Amino acid sequence: MENQIGLSTNKQPVALVTGANQGVGFQIAKALAANGYTVYVGSRKLGNGEKAAAEIGTNAIATELDVTQQSTISAAAAQIEKEQGHLDLLVNNAGISHAGKPGRTMEEILADGRATTASLDEVRAVWETNVFGVIAVTQTLLPLLRKSSAARIVNVSSGLGSLTWITDPDCWAREHFNVVYAASKTALNAVTVAFALELEKENIKVNATSPGFTATALNNFQGTDTVEVGSREPIRMALDTDGGTATFTGPDGPMPW
Repeated sequence: MENQIGLSTNKQPVALVTGANQGVGFQIAKALAANGYTVYVGSRKLGNGEKAAAEIGTNAIATELDVTQQSTISAAAAQIEKEQGHLDLLVNNAGISHAGKPGRTMEEILADGRATTASLDEVRAVWETNVFGVIAVTQTLLPLLRKSSAARIVNVSSGLGSLTWITDPDCWAREHFNVVYAASKTALNAVTVAFALELEKENIKVNATSPGFTATALNNFQGTDTVEVGSREPIRMALDTDGGTATFTGPDGPMPW
């Protein structure tokens, strides 16, 4: 329902989830819609977003959003402003694990990400989405978040981004830390803290969460957890209106930065 100036008179909370046409992002969007949110399903290709929104059903609206293209970020923000007037929750979920030669196995991708030999072009491409894209989306959506009485930002990170965990001699994933994907998630964690500390005085909560090793397109579906299992903690975090800020959690609870 809309009033005469085009703003929605719907009192439902409003959320935007990037990379929401598949995987963990889709599960988050579906859960938010089921819990009474009006959810904008961000997708690089509008058709994929429309398909996902149709599957979710009521409360889901597709929006074209490529986090590496400022024009689409600005257009999505303009759409939400016109239709809702504010934003209560931003979930920065969009991410990529590699950007090099297609058809590689996960083992080959990990090997190509070694600090001593990684392609700088691939590093830049992954960081463009996983780090700079999050900064761009968050900065662009902040004016709408500031219009909410209880705004929240959730960044979907990875346990691989935890420097404390990965440098533990007993860490099973120690050998998988690289400068392409893993380090991009460390940088994302730092970005999360930077926004959290700056926005704390405005009562805007900013947190990071890890789905764990979930089978998605991110890892050629070689993860050990189903997308439903892996989405549990990101969904819990997205729905948590009473939690703190500047926290990092995973499937087993709080994680060290």
